[in-house]
Amino acid sequence: MVHIKVPATSANLGSGFDSLGIALTLYNEVWMEESDTLEISSKDNVKVPTDESNLIFSAAKCLYEKCGRTLKGLKIVQLNNIPMARGLGSSSACIVAGILGANRFLGRPLTRHDLINLAAEIEGHPDNTTPAIEGGLAASAIENKSVYSVSVPVSDKIRFALFIPPFELKTEKARSVLPQQYPRADAVYNLSRSALMVASLFSGRLENLRVAVQDKIHQPYRSGLIKNLDDVFRISYEMGSLGTYISGAGPTVVSLIKAEDAGLFSKYAPGRLKSKGANGWRIEILSTDSQGAAILPQ
Repeated sequence: MVHIKVPATSANLGSGFDSLGIALTLYNEVWMEESDTLEISSKDNVKVPTDESNLIFSAAKCLYEKCGRTLKGLKIVQLNNIPMARGLGSSSACIVAGILGANRFLGRPLTRHDLINLAAEIEGHPDNTTPAIEGGLAASAIENKSVYSVSVPVSDKIRFALFIPPFELKTEKARSVLPQQYPRADAVYNLSRSALMVASLFSGRLENLRVAVQDKIHQPYRSGLIKNLDDVFRISYEMGSLGTYISGAGPTVVSLIKAEDAGLFSKYAPGRLKSKGANGWRIEILSTDSQGAAILPQ
């Protein structure tokens, strides 16, 4: 049985729609074993699909088929620390776990770059899957079905305050509200800020982050889908956020904060949220995961 650990990811970072993502220190764990039958269970109270629609199994099956092999079954045990449908890469974590395990069972026929390509193919875009595999801050682009990416470390001056709501938002719904076309000015606006985001997170130029998170491609259209969003943004900036954005498709909101402000956010943000009627929201303070997904020693 192999033991796999995959980090949560936060995509877009405001301006980097479908291209930027960062790995965070919150992890799903998966135990996998080859079997003639399919047996899926969870170590926590999170309900997961127990048939072939399970993403870990279907991703593993996809890799087997790519290698010309048939996957009869698997024994899968999941520990689901990444909240589902919250914009923190829970589906990407399942995909990455499935293909890592399958690749190990088959004797590692796929290279790391092959795995990055396959994960993006299954997910449909690389902004979550690439940092989940690579760790760090990943900038990704797809050309001719191949992912071109660079992963860089993030300054240790920065922490990530996650405002996680008690409700889900499916990616399909969040994507359905986006327009098919954008004005050129909006595209230029985002391009300049996404480039600024990468350079600023890498270098620790904290003063740039409030501008770098600004976006005209997805956040304005999704804001109406997230209850209390304006209150969360306002509270985060009043408490000293360097830059706040919707994580992935939402509904989680992430604030980039100074490392020394982590305790302040943990202690006071929940009460501030409650005072605005944002009941059930919780706060997680995370760092950047620099290693990415891994198969752990037995």
